[in-house]
Amino acid sequence: MLARNIYTEEHLLFAQSVREFIAKNITPFNMQWEKDKMVSRESWLQFGESGFLCMQVDEAYGGLGIKDFRYNAILIEELGKAGLGGPAVGYPLHSDIVCPYIEHYGTEEVKQKWLPKMVSGEAIAAIAMTEPGAGSDLQGMRTSAVDKGDHYVINGSKTFITNGYLSDVCVVAAKTNPALGAKGISLFVLETGMKGYTKGKPFEKAGLHAQDTCELFFENVIVPKENLLGKEGEGFKYLMTELSQERLVVGLGAIAQAECALEVTIKYTKEREAFGKPISQLQNTRFKLAEMATETSVGRVYADRCLELHLDKKLDQAGASACKYYLTDLQCKVADECVQQHGGYGYMWEYQVARSWADARVQRIYAGTNEIMKELIARSILK
Repeated sequence: MLARNIYTEEHLLFAQSVREFIAKNITPFNMQWEKDKMVSRESWLQFGESGFLCMQVDEAYGGLGIKDFRYNAILIEELGKAGLGGPAVGYPLHSDIVCPYIEHYGTEEVKQKWLPKMVSGEAIAAIAMTEPGAGSDLQGMRTSAVDKGDHYVINGSKTFITNGYLSDVCVVAAKTNPALGAKGISLFVLETGMKGYTKGKPFEKAGLHAQDTCELFFENVIVPKENLLGKEGEGFKYLMTELSQERLVVGLGAIAQAECALEVTIKYTKEREAFGKPISQLQNTRFKLAEMATETSVGRVYADRCLELHLDKKLDQAGASACKYYLTDLQCKVADECVQQHGGYGYMWEYQVARSWADARVQRIYAGTNEIMKELIARSILK
């Protein structure tokens, strides 16, 4: 349940409308999207038409101008509670992770061109940081952007890009001055269709089957100067600034998906019989459910506290890292135990817990591995 000390009656009404929209327009189609390896473009347009994409964007760019992040959090949570791995990742990444870079650092020309389309769902957005040889080590990226006077030329590649295959616009991190390390990283807006900008086929992933993830390739891509986000060489600083919200987004999705897996499992144990009675009456089952209920309740309180800090602009890098690592670890632990409680059926793809288990595993890897999260936390307490 949504915590009433954080959400007002207006928020709860919004949550209900989101829940109804998901039940009607997303859940019935998710199995097909898993086969297609991507959410349909029609769904993106429906999402936009309903006002659920990039809600924070100013009205001047076609948005609703809702600066209260609790509405964004509700959308993330409701997607997670519906057990929708692919959509639960793709939509929030577009709205809450990619959009802020364009909002906060884009030129007026770039904002006018892309924000209205991102709000409407006409344009799907991605962000490209990870490279084949540089995952969580952003300073080790090799994609280059060379200043040619009136434009940049970008060469390199990115991998594991969420929304990559369907994306129309992508925020790309590249080295403008390799000798400067982190201070040599800049961010650019690249558009699908630019000469030399190509995409690989969607990956065959262990989970998140409805989420299009692929490689991106840049071969002498000419990028106009106005497509530079902010200032040259400031990209790493921008990434560090915006990554706190990204990690909160992942954490909020993680606790919601853990709650979903537990809810499904409680229902299953009441219906499934063994030794002449529902397995919910067996002591081991009852103890395991009690443990998971307690742990998810603790996780929910922690998630809500991190959200409160973010609303007050007090969620720092260490706090966001703790939120991301703790809640995704918890999600994986709960999902694994829920599979165990289902027995052999828990390993069947038609059962929700099988998909929840497969979808959960990558949460500890992207947005910075949980090992990197612990390093960031350690730096803050040992400085």
